[in-house]
Amino acid sequence: MGRIVLGVFVGLLMAGVGLSWWQTRAQVEANAPPPPAALTPSDPSVLPITDPADMTGPTPPEASDLTREQRRFFRYDRNRDLVITRNEMLSTRSDAFRKLDKDGNNLLTFEEWAVTTVERFEGADGNSDGKLTQREFATTARPSTPTTRKPSCEC
Repeated sequence: MGRIVLGVFVGLLMAGVGLSWWQTRAQVEANAPPPPAALTPSDPSVLPITDPADMTGPTPPEASDLTREQRRFFRYDRNRDLVITRNEMLSTRSDAFRKLDKDGNNLLTFEEWAVTTVERFEGADGNSDGKLTQREFATTARPSTPTTRKPSCEC
């Protein structure tokens, strides 16, 4: 008996919520603004007429004249004096810091990281003057390896 009363009560409650929702939607639609008046093609003042020749868009971005290697060089050369000092080379290596954990213990001292960077810097510094020219810096580029794409399906 209790289940029947509970079922009737829940049914009436859901019917009341549905009726309330339906009346609310009808009230919103009744208060909606009227549709705009139909445009008559005989009235030329209604439709704008423009000449595409008068239209101007935004200017496109200019392409950089720098080569890929020059852009890479200037990422390291912060003060744009066309030489990379040891401090400039070390300052941009923070992303590679995480990759240098040789023993895999998630601990890497600054000395371990700096030794690798200094060795790379000194290997590229051909005349041992403590500065990298653009030609010397070009030797530090990683060799590009062609990537082979995996097939999207195993047909």
